[in-house]
Amino acid sequence: MPDMMSDSWLLALMHGMPLWVAGLIIAVIAEIYAVGLMLVSRYVYGVSRLSLNNEVAGFKFAVVGVFYAVTLAFVVIAVWENYRDTESAVRAEAAAAIDLHRVTFALPDGGEEIRKHLFTYVTDVRRHGWPAMSVGRPSGMVAEDLDKLSDAIFAVQPEDDRQVVLYHHALELLTTMTDSRNSRLDNAGGSVQPILWFVLIVGGAITLGYPAFFAASNLTAQILMTASLAALVAMSLLLGLAFDFPFTGDPHISVYPFDEALRQMSEQASPP
Repeated sequence: MPDMMSDSWLLALMHGMPLWVAGLIIAVIAEIYAVGLMLVSRYVYGVSRLSLNNEVAGFKFAVVGVFYAVTLAFVVIAVWENYRDTESAVRAEAAAAIDLHRVTFALPDGGEEIRKHLFTYVTDVRRHGWPAMSVGRPSGMVAEDLDKLSDAIFAVQPEDDRQVVLYHHALELLTTMTDSRNSRLDNAGGSVQPILWFVLIVGGAITLGYPAFFAASNLTAQILMTASLAALVAMSLLLGLAFDFPFTGDPHISVYPFDEALRQMSEQASPP
């Protein structure tokens, strides 16, 4: 597979330029390719010769169009569902951090050590985790914070039945945070395999090349129809590309849940 088809290349594209610029580049390439190939074909073979293909080529073009539409729809729906799942994981992690902060007040020694590491973890996720995920990498600092938080929780020795129950709940919240963090990190670098992007781009080239086999008597109408098809394919590819990397470029998943977690944790200066 060519290197240009790797996720890292696509991630760099989305991270290095605004979404509208990437969309403009994709649209211009698609328009020049589709319209240019159609005009060259008319010039080389002539309208009368190409018009003989209209009936047969039209039937084949319908098959190709349906096949490509199904493939493209599959990828777009898959990346959108992955985007929503990652967004849910972010909210779940932030909510678990808030709940864990509340629970610590009922643990031995007031859970002060746990709260200290928890506040550091949430702060570093906000400051360092998001920038790292925008380029598809985890933050080593955040990983260390989570290890320290886990050690602080594991060191707790419950003193009565009530604390045992709350301690088990704290472990469940830690598990939720860890699993949610792993989920967002897994999806930060993209969920669509390079082979799928390869198929989409090659399939798009084939689909946009088909108007070169036709010849309408009205050149302006054929140019407009070909340009419209190219724009539709380009926008659909851009949609899949934009949502494949949920923390890169715009749109991207907001860090607001962690901002809200920090606000609520800061307000909890005493046991509820």
